Amino acid sequence: MKQQVTIGIDIGGTNTKIGVVSSDGKILAHSRITTTDYPKIAAFVAALDSEINGLLEKSGEVELAAIGIGAPNGNYHKGTIEHAPNLAWKGIVPLGDMLGKCFPVPVVLTNDANAAALGEMIYGGAKGMKNFIILTLGTGLGSGIVINGELVYGKTGFAGEMGHLTMEPFGRECGCGREGCLETYVSATGIVKTVFELFAERRDPSPLRKIPFDNLTSKMIAEAAEKGDQIALAAFEQTAEMLGLAINNAAAFCSPEAIFLFGGLAQAGDLLLDPLNQFVNENIFGHYRKSFRILLSKLNEADAAILGASALAVKAIKI
Repeated sequence: MKQQVTIGIDIGGTNTKIGVVSSDGKILAHSRITTTDYPKIAAFVAALDSEINGLLEKSGEVELAAIGIGAPNGNYHKGTIEHAPNLAWKGIVPLGDMLGKCFPVPVVLTNDANAAALGEMIYGGAKGMKNFIILTLGTGLGSGIVINGELVYGKTGFAGEMGHLTMEPFGRECGCGREGCLETYVSATGIVKTVFELFAERRDPSPLRKIPFDNLTSKMIAEAAEKGDQIALAAFEQTAEMLGLAINNAAAFCSPEAIFLFGGLAQAGDLLLDPLNQFVNENIFGHYRKSFRILLSKLNEADAAILGASALAVKAIKI
């Protein structure tokens, strides 16, 4: 009897990862293609078709059950990628329908943060949970919100974009065209901006002052904070306070069991978690105090994108 598997596809601005995933969350085979090599969507779909068939052959006696896709600006309701600024394909791209013509199985698509939420629920630390949020802290801030066991998509398919909550009216410029969005403060790029603002406000000596803006990374800031650098520690404290404010607001509308943090900035661990937990506990509305935990994702970062997209496929065939 053939083993049923799903395909997980994670589309990024530079690379696209593809994997064959078993029912117990093992990646049987995987590969990647360079997204930027395919400025025409038809050529990209043809490349996916070839890669998927090749991976299925490598996986042995398997039967494809469904395909899940995580993509920037992915619309779950329509199976489309819509106006993604970091992809070559402009406008509304019906990727779900196009790939569905190649494979006679369900093909489902959502944004990468929603896929991460499903990955956490099916393969990670949110197993058994019905109410939680995952925040992906990378170049920007993505979020997936699960309430009563279901991802929140809303009418448009784009609900739950916590990265674009307005935290500071007329604050930092955001790539979305607005000002003061959460991701401009709480992200790998956001904490770099915070450090440079602190340089202007404070006189503390710091080796970070010698690093040009375009070369400074959140990892460098974390390493400096570990050594006691006061500018770096202050940057993490400010970042934690802004994130804590957003988490406290989120708790008021969905009362989660847990908040999961994932991505490069989350790898700072206690440098972020300690001030974050302190701020949340001191400032949250009393009904929600200590009602949820703030946790690091249990998904392996190298596999998370494929597993998240695969989890979307698993969810589709279990409904």
